[in-house]
Amino acid sequence: MELICEISKPGRKGYSLPSLDVPEFKLPEKYQRKVSAELPEVSEPEIMRHFVNLSILNHHVDKGFYPLGSCTMKYNPKINEEVCRYPGFAHLHPLQPEKTVQGALKLMYELGQYLKKIVNLDGITLQPAAGAHGEFTAISMFKAYFNKKCEPRKYILVPDSAHGTNPASVNFSGFKPLTLGSDNKGLVDINKLNELMTPEVAGLMLTNPNTLGLFERNIKIISDIVHSKGGLLYLDGANLNALLGLVRAGDLGFDAVHFNLHKTFSTPHGGGGPGSGPVAVRKILEPFLPVPVIKERDGHYYLDYGLPDTIGKVQSFYGNFLVMVRAYTFIRMIGEDGLHSISRSAILNANYIIQSLKDYYHLPYQGFCMHEGVLSGKNLKDNGVKTLDVAKRLLDFGFHAPTVYFPLIVSEALMIEPTESESLQTIERFIETMIQINKEAKENPDVLKSAPHNTPVRRLDEVKAVKELKLKWQR
Repeated sequence: MELICEISKPGRKGYSLPSLDVPEFKLPEKYQRKVSAELPEVSEPEIMRHFVNLSILNHHVDKGFYPLGSCTMKYNPKINEEVCRYPGFAHLHPLQPEKTVQGALKLMYELGQYLKKIVNLDGITLQPAAGAHGEFTAISMFKAYFNKKCEPRKYILVPDSAHGTNPASVNFSGFKPLTLGSDNKGLVDINKLNELMTPEVAGLMLTNPNTLGLFERNIKIISDIVHSKGGLLYLDGANLNALLGLVRAGDLGFDAVHFNLHKTFSTPHGGGGPGSGPVAVRKILEPFLPVPVIKERDGHYYLDYGLPDTIGKVQSFYGNFLVMVRAYTFIRMIGEDGLHSISRSAILNANYIIQSLKDYYHLPYQGFCMHEGVLSGKNLKDNGVKTLDVAKRLLDFGFHAPTVYFPLIVSEALMIEPTESESLQTIERFIETMIQINKEAKENPDVLKSAPHNTPVRRLDEVKAVKELKLKWQR
């Protein structure tokens, strides 16, 4: 496909500027260009066709199924986009006086109330910009909490089935991570937890369901062990899509949890943002929340900077406000009954896929999963086929690949999360395709090893792509 600079022809134009209606101002000489900018000259139809064709080349959630495990790549309803474009939201300035932004503050306050109710916790901050930022914020509050108590605790426990950002968040927050192993069922090893949970340990970061898609059945025992040693329990909320309306983090003993609004509540994500990672906490952690927090008094909403032991600001202004507008819209549209059905549908879809494919791909941990499941391609190795080959071949059928080679505790992992927004027909087409790929691996493995065949770009040399980055276009 041609670049827009290659389509360009001198004299073509796809815009018209309004007549000058203000006094003309000539830039000082030092600010004027010496050479004209090399901007493409194209007509409006050429501009539209170019960018529409580009969008077709890329895979995205509006185009096809995106079963990316651990990412909850659900469809983003367009009503969310319409609402966040309302002038009253889109044209706000973050430095406006409180009395002029009461609608925005009310929306944020109500969103916080909804999120707290979903997890049954007491306080909340909407500031964090994404999931890992939410982790950092929560564990920083853990640090401030123990500093306030004059308890110099050093460590945070991180299961080997946790999300990859957890150890980094621990380090950035001033603790050191200690790996907590899994048992033969893929769950937290209770005996190892008892060994590691000493007075030097500040708490446990737990992903539940974990990255194997398995619910920690011993969560109350885990909670009791951590709290008996004065520690705190943190829920990585990246997998919250499995819990809505079924269980609440506060009821399970968690002291803090982050939400991925860009996962669970259907706002766009990927490419580094924008996202939003609010953090809800138990009452003992409220004094350490980032400032400001949004409060309400007699129908007036205001920003409270008066928290005595706050960890300070973690994001400029209000946070990623328009992402919050999208999530608020989704929650109001879906309602309480809708939230219940989200998790039930996501769990049903995931189990339908995993149970349908367990005879074709290795299932490392038996039984039922939650909203996502992990298969392994290690049974294809006899044919010289790797999980990466399966992922590449899926692209030829119009599917994005699942997450591969994660979690690390599963060899040749295929981590599949369908979300609730996919229909039975889409799910069954994916299953049929995976079965066909399994058959190809046995009968014609070279088809997989050379895939993809139907994409705009064929298989890349991934090592070379990392080492020899090309970040700009040159003639």
